[in-house]
Amino acid sequence: MRERLSSFKETLARTRQAAFGRIATLFGATEITPDLWNDLEAALLQADVGIATTHALLARLRARATRDGILRADYLRDALKEELRAMVRLPGRPSVLDTARPAVVLAVGTNGSGKTTSIAKLAAHYKRAGRKVLLVAADTFRAAAGEQLDVWAERAGVELIGGQPGADPGSIAFDAMQAAQARGFDVVLVDTAGRLHTQYNLMQELKKVRHVIGKALPGAPHETYLVLDGTTGQNALAQARQFKETVTVSGVIITKLDGTAKGGMVFAVTHDLGLPIVYVGTGEKIDDLAAFDAEAFVDALFE
Repeated sequence: MRERLSSFKETLARTRQAAFGRIATLFGATEITPDLWNDLEAALLQADVGIATTHALLARLRARATRDGILRADYLRDALKEELRAMVRLPGRPSVLDTARPAVVLAVGTNGSGKTTSIAKLAAHYKRAGRKVLLVAADTFRAAAGEQLDVWAERAGVELIGGQPGADPGSIAFDAMQAAQARGFDVVLVDTAGRLHTQYNLMQELKKVRHVIGKALPGAPHETYLVLDGTTGQNALAQARQFKETVTVSGVIITKLDGTAKGGMVFAVTHDLGLPIVYVGTGEKIDDLAAFDAEAFVDALFE
């Protein structure tokens, strides 16, 4: 817990010093007033929590203040932290390592979201857990994608299967599933081409890749992780909504939170879309990926 808190503190430094730092200053040892509620609403919106999520959060806080007889603003601060934790806390779910063998993870997202880097970090994470990991370069649209993943695979110490630029990503994924079963891999991580959520044909291609994986290995992919760029703020919601509808996203990886002062979008993703945050990128190195922890994340925003 302490290690994750320290990691999140560094990652969320800008968010804490700017947006949530302002929120923290609202909670002095004074009475709760209408102005406090207005200021809190404005601060949450500036932190990129989003309109719907902010209104839901304030409704819960008002109800709690009435129910518990909270009259002072400094006591409301702790209630806010508890409500934020509840909003992003993951329900009990099995680890991908326990779902199947091989367990297949499909990574999807827009261009520049940090998807390829994130999947390489996942490979290193599972390798450290003692698993035999296979990376699959099914991004054949971007010429340098395979080379980039090859470099990351070498750093992580895992094997890679890919194809030539322009090759059918579905065929690569199918061959990789067969190889994974034949060669006894524990985890298969499939990288896909970045695409805008508005590009219908490319989104349909992604659906096809997912179908092909399931045909080669029934039940797969066992997890589909959407990688979102934390600096895109509320724009990430529109992306996430479309990807969720197209490929049944099971979890979200948030990247680049260290480069933005608006980390509140994490709460909007979980509240508005019901998607759990599973990992957060905490830097650029291959080990800079942390399993999401609601307690440590919220504490890091305020401490």
